[in-house]
Amino acid sequence: MQNDAIHEGFAQFAARLLAAAPLDPAADAPQVLHWPGRRLLVQRRDTELAVRDLDGGETEVRFPAPWPRRYGSVAVSPTGDLAVFAGVHALRAVDSTGAVRWEIRHGCWSAAVCTKDHASFSEYADDYYHGHADSGSAAFSSDGRLLWAHIRNRAGRDTKEEWLILDPADGTVLTRAETMTVGSGSTHFPHPNPAYMGLTVGEGEEDSPVLWGHWDGAKLTVQRFVEEVFLAVSPSGEHFLTTDPGQWSLYLHRAADGMELRSLDAEEAVPPPSNEDDDRVRWDYEAAFPYDDTAVVGTEYHAEVPRHWLVDPRTMALRGRIAYPFPVSGSPRSAGQGAWYTVSKDQTTLHLWNLRQEE
Repeated sequence: MQNDAIHEGFAQFAARLLAAAPLDPAADAPQVLHWPGRRLLVQRRDTELAVRDLDGGETEVRFPAPWPRRYGSVAVSPTGDLAVFAGVHALRAVDSTGAVRWEIRHGCWSAAVCTKDHASFSEYADDYYHGHADSGSAAFSSDGRLLWAHIRNRAGRDTKEEWLILDPADGTVLTRAETMTVGSGSTHFPHPNPAYMGLTVGEGEEDSPVLWGHWDGAKLTVQRFVEEVFLAVSPSGEHFLTTDPGQWSLYLHRAADGMELRSLDAEEAVPPPSNEDDDRVRWDYEAAFPYDDTAVVGTEYHAEVPRHWLVDPRTMALRGRIAYPFPVSGSPRSAGQGAWYTVSKDQTTLHLWNLRQEE
């Protein structure tokens, strides 16, 4: 049944601008890495990684990059003093001086069969397949004491993908589990409790499992949710939010056991856009969960004027639409407790938002 109240005139909630941070439009799109009490703005260039503390002034740390940006992804510690580059053939931990703390070589992410245990980037720098390889990812736990990493485990024809937990101090592998995936890319989602981590693995247009990991210090337990895409974790860590590859519905899960509690269908909740040619409403693949009682989720991220909505996870009902003081672009993205961010259309400014106090 359509929500008539929403279609007749949905509530408007004013967004308040917390901060505006300048960006390098020549670098990759920015990321805001966040943990309880800490927000870092990260931008990747070919030769270096720039890290800025969004809550602690304008100080910027630059990490020399071991390979160009198209060769994988990167993770940064909550203290901002260590970057782990997840590359085509290796995980490499680098401090701000450029010193390599440790390196773990692994199977190749290239689509072509690569049986070589490459010791350096220069060995495959000019190879087409390495330059267009798939990629894994890595992320630090909320306390910075663990590093979770999605890798291919060995060179050759029988490569399998694994989820590792490492000691970031020296790269010691504490545990590992097969992911049973064939990924083209992945993204981690830290939980306030360092024992938990979420992982989305992209396997193509129709397939995308979510893995929900828990490590008790001795055993890694992994739950698998087929055809879901991880969106965000609530500030308390009690819940997490997903959608499906078709972007039909939002799903609220209980973090303690992964159980799906409620869902919200896009077409039933959101009125169709008046100026779009598409035949249905879709939830975005990115969202924010800035308050335990409020998620910020977008539709039409590609449109000239995307729409961002407030969802009440307690009922999985749409509360209304966010009104910004000036036009924004793209999806709302997670920036930790009490905030979300957007990026200007020209990629020159990051805007950090929250809801006005009275709302």
